[in-house]
Amino acid sequence: MSEATGAGTARELLWTPSEQRTRGSRMADFLNWVNRDRDVPLVGYDELWSWSVEDLDGFWGAVWSYFDVVASAQPSAVLAERAMPGAVWFPGARLNFAENVLRQVRADHPAIVGVSEGGERATLTGRDLVRQVASLARELRRMGVRPGDRVAAYLPNIPQAVVALLATAAVGAIWSCCAPDFGTDGVLDRFRQIEPTVLLGVDGYHFGGRDVERLDTLAELSAALPSVRRTVVVEHLRTGGTPPAGALRTALSFDELVDGDPPPVYEQVPFDHPLWILYSSGTTGVPKGIVHSHGGILLEHLKSHALHFDTGPDDRVFVFASTAWMVWNVLVTALGVGATIVTYDGNPVRPEPDQLFAICAGERVTRFGTGAAYLTGCQRAARRPGEQHNLAALRAICSTGSPLPTSTWHWVYDKVKRDLLLGSDCGGTDVCSAFIGTNPLLPVYAGEMQAPYLGVRVDSWSPEGTPLVDEVGEMVITEPMPSMPVAFWNDPDGVRYREAYFDTYPGIWRHGDWMTITRYGTYVVHGRSDSTINRGGVRMGSADIYAVVDRLPGVAASLVIGAELADGGYFMPLFVALAAGTELTPDLIDQIRQDIRARVSPRHVPDEVVAVPAIPMTITGKKLEVPIKRLLQGVPEDKAVNRATLANPEALDWFLAYVRDRRATQGLEAEAVRR
Repeated sequence: MSEATGAGTARELLWTPSEQRTRGSRMADFLNWVNRDRDVPLVGYDELWSWSVEDLDGFWGAVWSYFDVVASAQPSAVLAERAMPGAVWFPGARLNFAENVLRQVRADHPAIVGVSEGGERATLTGRDLVRQVASLARELRRMGVRPGDRVAAYLPNIPQAVVALLATAAVGAIWSCCAPDFGTDGVLDRFRQIEPTVLLGVDGYHFGGRDVERLDTLAELSAALPSVRRTVVVEHLRTGGTPPAGALRTALSFDELVDGDPPPVYEQVPFDHPLWILYSSGTTGVPKGIVHSHGGILLEHLKSHALHFDTGPDDRVFVFASTAWMVWNVLVTALGVGATIVTYDGNPVRPEPDQLFAICAGERVTRFGTGAAYLTGCQRAARRPGEQHNLAALRAICSTGSPLPTSTWHWVYDKVKRDLLLGSDCGGTDVCSAFIGTNPLLPVYAGEMQAPYLGVRVDSWSPEGTPLVDEVGEMVITEPMPSMPVAFWNDPDGVRYREAYFDTYPGIWRHGDWMTITRYGTYVVHGRSDSTINRGGVRMGSADIYAVVDRLPGVAASLVIGAELADGGYFMPLFVALAAGTELTPDLIDQIRQDIRARVSPRHVPDEVVAVPAIPMTITGKKLEVPIKRLLQGVPEDKAVNRATLANPEALDWFLAYVRDRRATQGLEAEAVRR
């Protein structure tokens, strides 16, 4: 169904929630509760959102009360200091994140279902989970771990990782995790900064049909981290191999540490006490440690899961995510609204491209979360999950990580399920939450994010700070959020924190994404503003180019760069990785140029279209746009990119050779001109 616009284009309505669904949603229940309990007369989501950002004290105080947050000491205020950075939330409160999450699990009900690539299942009931967390927390205390100490983990997305995170939080220690597909250098770049007291690591994992052993790597990490007093081995692969001597000779067994049955003890900490350390991508240097708080994450995630995702005790939530991605942390907190969570550490496309939908069917998943690239990959593979799997239980899909191409929105409703809430969310590691996206009260239009999240005053600004509508601008957050970082690690004066978000617009959070707010109040995110194509003053997000190029037959992936050069020129190459058996013929180059000209902009047709063996990606699945741009601008490799953060560092070598050849050619041309 299409709706005409004043601009002559058409919006495409894909889904509208039924009246029964909206009335039964937790968002509607919260709205009614605010009307009744807080005596605030509000009608509909727009009024609820406006109140949530205009009365921050009223809204976040209501969230605290609605979810009945457990605290040993109540706060003296909601927002004592409103400045950004430097907001002070819920001073005087003392609470524990793990206690509030675990109080919602049910003793004899599945809390976690762990699924492996081979189809094996492991289930932890609520009773199992609470007992294991209490047992591990006791053992961490016996090791000398105290509030504020760091516990580092080298673990995949398995139930043991969830237990370890919650036990760390129960002690008041600070959690930090790297996935075991990280190499030694990439892990040490992160963990050396934080000087962990305890290191937990996996013996290995199974991925893509093969066993990947990790004991040797774990031994290297333990030996290279002098602050580590004890190392714990999670026996997941269980090959029966002998642990390496040396650093792991005195390693403890995770299974033994969680085998006790002590009463739970939850350290009561201030609202802003550090909960975990996440990391920036680190593509241009050592990753920054981003510190979030017990209270801030708790409130943001209760709001997100219950109100925006409409999740509760009857739900089974499956989010495909590496433990290095903040989305995994969000998955864990679905336990806090009583849901069962499903973990999976295998290959998402083995044995078939729609393997994750097979898991959704087998586990009767009601809410499925994944990266946009996975959905687009299923589309390109011509999969029909709705025909091939029983998805009767599935009520919602949340896509995140990058903008979702319009054609994939259609594919979800055509090939997955008609009656389904497809949410495309935009947030980030920086806040471990979302700014805009999923909403159970509103319709879904192709290519448009539904609405801003409650409590998030998000806007689109010009370089001069003027709010924009129907124009591309910088995404900014103009009021504080509880889950904004309490600090960057090893940044005592806050200089790096302020430089990261507040330099462009003082006192205003600049997130680094290009965004359009439509006249209808929906949102379109175009990609990172620091990698935006800006040709002749006309800005275009890289995602707009990819949405056109990556859908072409024979194109497996692409990378577009817009580089301002020292001589005042502007160079815009498009690199394409081709599917097996495809060649970059003149006809294909013409097709790419014509499609970009017609569907994106004549101004943004690339200067060159170049075939590459592969597109370099970070371990967290991001294309290496900014580092490649910096290489083209003449920045040395060691300052432009950190190879330890790459999933496929060999792909970078081709680009380094390309840059060297281009400079040599330019040098010869310049010499010829001088002569």
